[in-house]
Amino acid sequence: MGMADSQALAFRTRHNRWARVTRRVERLLLYLLVIALSISFFFPLYWTVTTSIKPTPHLYRFPPDWIPRAVRLQNYVDMINEVPYTRWMLNTAWVTVLATLGTVISCCVVGYAFARFDFPGRDVLFLVTLSTMMFPAQITLIPTFVLFHKLGWINTFKPLTVPAWFGGGAFNIFLMRQFIRSLPRDLDESAEIDGANPLRILVNVLLPLCKPALATVAVISFIGHWNDFIGPLIYLQDKRKFTLAVGLNYFKTDVAAGAAPMDNFMMAAVSLSALPCILLFFFAQSYFVQGVVMSGIKG
Repeated sequence: MGMADSQALAFRTRHNRWARVTRRVERLLLYLLVIALSISFFFPLYWTVTTSIKPTPHLYRFPPDWIPRAVRLQNYVDMINEVPYTRWMLNTAWVTVLATLGTVISCCVVGYAFARFDFPGRDVLFLVTLSTMMFPAQITLIPTFVLFHKLGWINTFKPLTVPAWFGGGAFNIFLMRQFIRSLPRDLDESAEIDGANPLRILVNVLLPLCKPALATVAVISFIGHWNDFIGPLIYLQDKRKFTLAVGLNYFKTDVAAGAAPMDNFMMAAVSLSALPCILLFFFAQSYFVQGVVMSGIKG
């Protein structure tokens, strides 16, 4: 081996060693960034749970107790006895299930129509549908309230559930339309040859393949309706009909005016109310990620 070959080999060795060190440093920095972001996202949940089990005298200590020195699980029992929490939970579950079911069914039908049928004005109508995402809900708040007031729906669950059965929202329609467009049309044509009508094709052929998109829509809709605050605040007046998002306002007290702080009760209620959303996301996360990714495969 000549001098030039020895120098080239030494250079390649140093280059490979430096490349390995660089990759390890980059990987270490990436792990540190992920750990830091994970801690920042997890900390609010940790603080909520730990505050929910603190005795009232420990709420406003400074410096705060990052790890509770005293654990009082009785806060959960006292919270349930303080307010009609069970009733609020059932109200929220009823509204969320009906609205989520309506959203999933209606956005499937509308997305299927946009994806598979070629009717006059289809693209323009789809563009108009997407354009509604640019307008905040507050713009239509007053006319919507007037409409529901004329229908006699105020202080009922109808304003919170019935609109979900008419389209399901522009984003959900877009998601289902994109996912169905990614499925080959040969499936439809084979079913048509066997004599299936469009509705049968949707129900028996396409929907079984749309589980990721359906799970995505269901999770997004469930979390959105479960945590909805503006709708129940405007349309519900009877305390027994409140949902959890509105009922949690009961625990806001003016400590400066001499009222007993109830932050631990509020955090207990928040911890219980967040549990269904957390469990749903963990059980459906594989479908959720797959539905979001595959919905953008075909434009």
